[in-house]
Amino acid sequence: MGVFTVDDVALVLEGGGMRASYSAAVIVKLLREQVKFPHVSGISAGSSHASNYLSNDPQRARACFVEFSGDPNFGSLWTFLTGRGLFNSEYIYQHTCGAGQSLPFDYPAFQANPAAFRIGATRTSDGSQRWFTRDDVGSMPELMTIVQASSTMPALMPPVTIDGVEYVDGAIGPNGGIPLDIARSDGFERFAVVMTRPRDYVKRPPRDIRALNRIFRRRPAVAEALAGRWRRYNATRQELFDLESDGRAILFFPETMPINNRERDVARLRRCYGLGMGQINREWPRWREFLGI
Repeated sequence: MGVFTVDDVALVLEGGGMRASYSAAVIVKLLREQVKFPHVSGISAGSSHASNYLSNDPQRARACFVEFSGDPNFGSLWTFLTGRGLFNSEYIYQHTCGAGQSLPFDYPAFQANPAAFRIGATRTSDGSQRWFTRDDVGSMPELMTIVQASSTMPALMPPVTIDGVEYVDGAIGPNGGIPLDIARSDGFERFAVVMTRPRDYVKRPPRDIRALNRIFRRRPAVAEALAGRWRRYNATRQELFDLESDGRAILFFPETMPINNRERDVARLRRCYGLGMGQINREWPRWREFLGI
């Protein structure tokens, strides 16, 4: 099997917490088929997908969102009540990636990959998005801190500070959680987009804006970003549909999504991954045609 280099298509990766167990199958498929993209953008769980893809590690791409949830340090109500988050993000991103740890990360392979990458996180001060690039990464801990910041669900996980600036989940930023905008601004006109919500999903407004304002009274920009996310998310999805109609995007939407973003049961996550793999295998001829491989 040869390596397939795709020069004019950007890989765009949506987040979605543990729903990424479904989309992890797409990352594994791309790695097994040795498809090389020149540009990869990811937000939230999509930033983990991006890192695993760039390090060429299909085993880790699956384990992150399937078996790893069985780790007793992964997170719980107790870690939430003690200020470490419903997902224990410091442990997940800072104490699992080294040699001999539960999710070793191949940082030299990541460094050697020539593809550009963009990982989005949201500033709590004003709700604006920062795009982290290779210029911001000098070590594996720095990379994992960026992924941690991008993946920090507001209220469920403590914010992450980088260079004195506090960040939360990139999904609440201007694109609503789908990093299409940065790929377009970097000059790409064709896109392979991996989503974690079904095609017919429409995000609804929050039911209680006042509750958001109370929860984030010390970070009002976060409350405002969460309150308006549904509009931005739906608008970006419409952009995707328009690009698809024009033949400029191939979109992966789960045919079904049997779990929520906080799922912890390993058996259910394995089933979700299996559904994703079955779907991408069926759709692969269409992907090959679009990518020209």
